[in-house]
Amino acid sequence: MKRMQVRLTEAQARALKAQARLEERSMAYLVRESVSEYPARRHVVDRGELARRAMALAGRYRSGCRDLAENHDAHLDRAFGS
Repeated sequence: MKRMQVRLTEAQARALKAQARLEERSMAYLVRESVSEYPARRHVVDRGELARRAMALAGRYRSGCRDLAENHDAHLDRAFGS
């Protein structure tokens, strides 16, 4: 295992200590468990996967705008109120 120093607020430390006592686990165990679960809660998707998803959508929908390719910036400005 890799040793690491982490700074918590007083409230975080109290909550962690109380939870550790409640679960009869060490504070370190709860921190490791939380760090392990964090990526799954964030729904992390790698950039390659995002690019594949975007490419799979290209050309699938019609916008109804005949000049979308040439004037996409103007259409985005109108759509998002810029």
